[in-house]
Amino acid sequence: MAVMDLTAWTALLLGLFVLFAAVGALRKPGIWQTMVEEFEKSPALQLTAGMLELITGGIVYLANPWIPADLLACVMKGLGGLMIIEALVVVGFSDAYFHFWLKNLANMHRGWAIVTAIWGFGLMVFAAARFN
Repeated sequence: MAVMDLTAWTALLLGLFVLFAAVGALRKPGIWQTMVEEFEKSPALQLTAGMLELITGGIVYLANPWIPADLLACVMKGLGGLMIIEALVVVGFSDAYFHFWLKNLANMHRGWAIVTAIWGFGLMVFAAARFN
């Protein structure tokens, strides 16, 4: 029986999500800024998004072992940890956090989307290299 490579699968799925979120942002300029504005105004959305990111980050973190020789597993574990921290910041300090993103997205929307697309594509490539 073959063992499932959870690192490859979490990297592939997260990479796909991030890449297509970036494609959507490039297709519809200003959509991320609109989304952040909506989050800033809605405590229910903040709590829901924080919980969803906490769960997703926890799954990514727990699914990837810390093996120094496995760079992708270490990157994925780190990303999972960052997602957990961001989820807690969203829930606890949403006013300052969303204000920070509104200022940045207003001036660098296309740049953020391109960097995000590169990250997503990179995760997908490294994940695909692990599949036999």
